[in-house]
Amino acid sequence: MSANVVVEIPAGAGAQRAAAVILGLGPEVASQIFKTLDEHVVERIAAGARELRRDPSIVPTALDAFVNAMTGMSVDAYGADGLLREATTRAMGLDVAKRIFDVQPESDEPVSENFTALAEADPESLAMLLARELPQTAAVVLGIMERPRALAVLKHIPVEMRPQIVRRLATLESVAPEVLREVGQGLAEELTASVPANTRRVDGRSAAVELLRAVPAAQQSEVVGEIEKDDPELAAILRGKLFTFGDLMNLTDRDMQTLIREIDMSQLSTALKGAPDAIKGRFTKNMSSRAGQMLEDEIEAMGPVKLAAVEGAQAELVKVAFSLAEQGRITIVSPTDKMV
Repeated sequence: MSANVVVEIPAGAGAQRAAAVILGLGPEVASQIFKTLDEHVVERIAAGARELRRDPSIVPTALDAFVNAMTGMSVDAYGADGLLREATTRAMGLDVAKRIFDVQPESDEPVSENFTALAEADPESLAMLLARELPQTAAVVLGIMERPRALAVLKHIPVEMRPQIVRRLATLESVAPEVLREVGQGLAEELTASVPANTRRVDGRSAAVELLRAVPAAQQSEVVGEIEKDDPELAAILRGKLFTFGDLMNLTDRDMQTLIREIDMSQLSTALKGAPDAIKGRFTKNMSSRAGQMLEDEIEAMGPVKLAAVEGAQAELVKVAFSLAEQGRITIVSPTDKMV
């Protein structure tokens, strides 16, 4: 039995009958049969085996003898594709067997539905859930998910757990549909229990800042002032986000001159390091020619400066501007404020 036999196995009932026959013969005989068949024929038989597993009653009466043989061997329809996988491996090798039998049946809807729920979950919530599971369970979930989502989840999993999960993920080759169904259903239920349905994560702080920036500066100050009475720390954070270093561009020339008189020049040169020419120009325009040239020379002579130092200096200048605004010495202008 060395030469391949050219046969054609029709899909549907024909493939089911062929699978039933080969299943009844056992793995040893089946492996010898598979050696004589083309790969596409074995694919048809594998599909028939999966259909037998879903509904064993479709086996025709003409195959009663083979069904009895299967029963006598303690083989049921649920083991059909497993037995044929083993036979195919012996006959054609492991790679061919994986390619043929690892195709997920289209009717496994509960698996896909459960994993869709997991894939759409908030990455941080899902990471917290997986952190309580075995590493191999987390590996299965991450392996099923799209790569960007899997990476987002992995970033929130405790650092000490990541090596175990990644190691198991790297060795994961295939997962039985039954395992996928069980894992997906269990985790989906836990996720639903821990995170109520339709719950969404909201970046409330960013939303609040965005809304406040859409109103005039006077209204911003009024709202933040009320917040400060109960939560000074939050008020300070909101002020820092509402008015940035770039917003100094909106100060009038007179207010800019007032600000320049109150700030340290070395701090200003650090804040302007790497800043756009337009911002530098707003400061030098409101200085004397000599002072403006000295500022530019100092910035040029500084050399490389750490970004953290630049951002820190800019934050300090913004604080000075806010202090002057609270004293009524300058007026902070929001991008939405209309000037006449």
